[in-house]
Amino acid sequence: MADAVVSSLVEQLTSIIGQEIQLEVSLVLGVDKEVKKLTSNLQAVQAVLIDAERRGMKEVTVKVWLDQLKRVSYDMEDVLDEWKTAIMKLQMGGVENAVVPQKKKVCSFFVSPCFCFKQVGLRRDIALKIKDINENLDGIAKSKDMFNFRVMESVEEPQRVKSVSFLDVSEIRGRSEEKNTLISKLLCESSEQQQQGLHIISIVGIGGIGKTTLAQLAYNDNVVMGSFDKRIWVCVSDPFDELRIAKAIIEGLEVSASNLCELESLLQQINQSIVGKKFLLVLDDVWTENYNKWEPFHRCLKNGGRGSKILITTRKETVARVMESIDIITIKELSDEECWLLFKRLAFFDRSSKESEKLEEIGKKIVGKCKGLPLAAKTVGGLLRFKRTREEWQNILDSEMWELEKFEKDILPLLLLSYNDLPSMVRRCFCYCAIFPKDYKMVKDQLIKLWMAQGYLGLEQNKELEIIGQDYFDNLATRSFFQDFEKDDDENIVRCKMHDIVHDLAQFLHKDECFTARVDYLKETFIIPSHHEKVRHAMLMIGRQASFPDSVGSFKMLRSLAVYNHDYDYSSIGNALRKLFGQLKCLRALNICGSFTCSHPIKEIPKEIEKMIHLRYLKLSWVKVEEFARGMLLPQGIGKLVNLRHLKFDNVSLSYMPQGIERLTCLRTVSYLNVRDDGQYGGKACTLGCLKNLNNLRGLLELKGLANVSNIEEARKAELEKKKNLSHLNLFFDIEETIAENMNEDDEVVLQAVNEAVLEALQPPRDLEKLGIFYCRASSVFPGWILSLTRLTNLTLSWGINCEHMPPLGKLRFLEMLHIEKMTSVKKIGEEFLGIDSAALSSSSSSSYMVFPNLKGLSFLAMDKWEEWDVSITQGEEDIEIMPGLCSLTILYCPKLKILPDHLLQRTTLEKLKIHECPFLAQRYKKETGEDWTKVSHIPIVEFQ
Repeated sequence: MADAVVSSLVEQLTSIIGQEIQLEVSLVLGVDKEVKKLTSNLQAVQAVLIDAERRGMKEVTVKVWLDQLKRVSYDMEDVLDEWKTAIMKLQMGGVENAVVPQKKKVCSFFVSPCFCFKQVGLRRDIALKIKDINENLDGIAKSKDMFNFRVMESVEEPQRVKSVSFLDVSEIRGRSEEKNTLISKLLCESSEQQQQGLHIISIVGIGGIGKTTLAQLAYNDNVVMGSFDKRIWVCVSDPFDELRIAKAIIEGLEVSASNLCELESLLQQINQSIVGKKFLLVLDDVWTENYNKWEPFHRCLKNGGRGSKILITTRKETVARVMESIDIITIKELSDEECWLLFKRLAFFDRSSKESEKLEEIGKKIVGKCKGLPLAAKTVGGLLRFKRTREEWQNILDSEMWELEKFEKDILPLLLLSYNDLPSMVRRCFCYCAIFPKDYKMVKDQLIKLWMAQGYLGLEQNKELEIIGQDYFDNLATRSFFQDFEKDDDENIVRCKMHDIVHDLAQFLHKDECFTARVDYLKETFIIPSHHEKVRHAMLMIGRQASFPDSVGSFKMLRSLAVYNHDYDYSSIGNALRKLFGQLKCLRALNICGSFTCSHPIKEIPKEIEKMIHLRYLKLSWVKVEEFARGMLLPQGIGKLVNLRHLKFDNVSLSYMPQGIERLTCLRTVSYLNVRDDGQYGGKACTLGCLKNLNNLRGLLELKGLANVSNIEEARKAELEKKKNLSHLNLFFDIEETIAENMNEDDEVVLQAVNEAVLEALQPPRDLEKLGIFYCRASSVFPGWILSLTRLTNLTLSWGINCEHMPPLGKLRFLEMLHIEKMTSVKKIGEEFLGIDSAALSSSSSSSYMVFPNLKGLSFLAMDKWEEWDVSITQGEEDIEIMPGLCSLTILYCPKLKILPDHLLQRTTLEKLKIHECPFLAQRYKKETGEDWTKVSHIPIVEFQ
């Protein structure tokens, strides 16, 4: 991994020098020689790092040398980041009291009049740090010669996994015989077994043999799912944390335990919740052989209904005996044939039969070294998928890694073999995952953003960092480093996990740099590890009534901090954050996740956050927030975080976003911006014009409070059309309830006109894919620019209270999903909805003209006054096709609607019709008895409620 750090440093040095040349200004004048020497030393060290990292697995002295190199390299990254930040501030005219130098003028670091004394001191500090680091690196570079390292080429770029050929290794299953045996035991309810008490089944086998996979196959079996009232899955792991396990069981039982914090209280809640209920409890990855830890659970789980089962997976048969298992299923290694088939499916995927035949003989020899372990076959199969030649396969077969014994927690040597084959930058991304606890569901998008925040995806040049991150993720997933994928409707991966042995590997490789801990008031004082100076990434899970540990500030070099909790006093974290922002000056990512139920919510983010100049990622989620000091949450100094790329607030209410946001030109994602120009907050709130230079925004952008905008010019200044990477835009014209209640008719007319003008001024980029318009008081929510959105596939219109007639949405020829909600003034939807263009119709060369040609889903919600839906075709328009591909039609809470258009119901493509709280429709289309049931009976899924 040191290779990735050093490569990054060389790239950053080159970038900084290039920036200074482009700006024609030298911020750190006088260190030219130091920079050249630094670059030379880095390149000399980089040449031998592949060999050094391989040898560092076995040779202690080499590992010590690598640790020294990493520490110096991290320090250098921080200094270069300070340097880049100073250049960025100068570039945006943001250096305090500074005069941007005129073209052709060089600003001397030591004597320039261009900077105040404070800035001169900062630049001198950078120069001195570079000199000190260079001295340390010089010694490390010289000492490398004593190891006689070999010069080896590294893999520069990972091979990109084509989306069309991506194979989800999580879907590769086996063990059909063992699965059937396990299911029969889970379903068995013999009187003999009931007399033996709590029925516990254990799956026993070595790491990587497929215990968890087998348990999942049975747990998700349709017959098993229908045979139990409750199913609970708990990852136990090591150590056996009774409180966490008890809370996880309660969560699986879907009962509340928010006020419980004592183990005994939790166990009583479990006992009461399972009385008379047939449950299946899976305890995955159990290690403890201490019966005293298990006995309280055994006692409280006895009251379950007849046929209840507990299923345990463990690597040790002694654990199964201690937990009083009635049945023990010992998982054996796969047969040679089964292992070969598993390996073959991965290694030969997307190859021609001729190419596969040439590699089959050597492939079977490699499979022989997998010793029948499914994880081994998957991992080495994923590795060889990218090796095209026989020579490359032979190198894998001959690798010395096969000769290594298992080390530290049964980590398999072949995982290390696959890890070493990764490009250095992908290895760094993999090791970062050690920050998460075992069985943690990683959100792919968040993970990529965290990699980006740490600089693991390199510097953006000709390729988007998000695309690079996706490539890295796919590379790791294809090699079986990730598994248990959760996907969205478009089959894109959303979440995933790591196999526990793969997680062991990440921790082994990154154990000194990642720290994960649970803080609970029942346990001893939070203990700082002895290697705290090496820790770079930390995750804390804080229990109820536990205080935020101030000692976290001892992690001086911390770059990531994640705080997760469901119930604790957030008043303590405010002061803690204030201290931390003064101590953790290297922090790149901060994530605080809390609960709505806390009694003392966060009231503000301390203004000291402006000191965190390295911060790239800031996220607050599920945190109850109270307004303070005129409703601000973020301090005015937020604009000083010029490196910030991701600003996320999930379920957090902000009254407004403070001014200064316009300086965050690196910002790529922001949950939402609450804008206004009414001066209510003394001019401290950001206006729409603040968006002008935020052209790196991408993905989803939500603009709230647009009803508070009256300056149309400010809306134009936002220049949304220049945000080329936006794919999803939501516009909220929400207005404060008290203001809405006191509006008279004239106020409503003025607001309606302003809403129309603001909406028209907020023209998004042409490539926008999703658009939502909410609470808009305009008489038409169909702005002129909408027809220019040639890639618009999803549209939501909600709360258009002044819109009496539906806009001509049929003109949106690429629309796939359309959702109409609370258009409370609409009484009839007629031909205007289709937006038929007479000129286009007459000039059409085809035999038919289509309206909504690509629409697949259509839904209407809460249309209180809607009575009639008539889209019949007038004479001369008989060849018009309406919604030819419609698959889903949903009508919810439309109490006055009496009938649906026949031609829509008769579409052969319609697969689902959902009607809720629509009494006339429910009666008309009721199964068998409704007068028009025959018109919908052909639809596969028809739902009424």
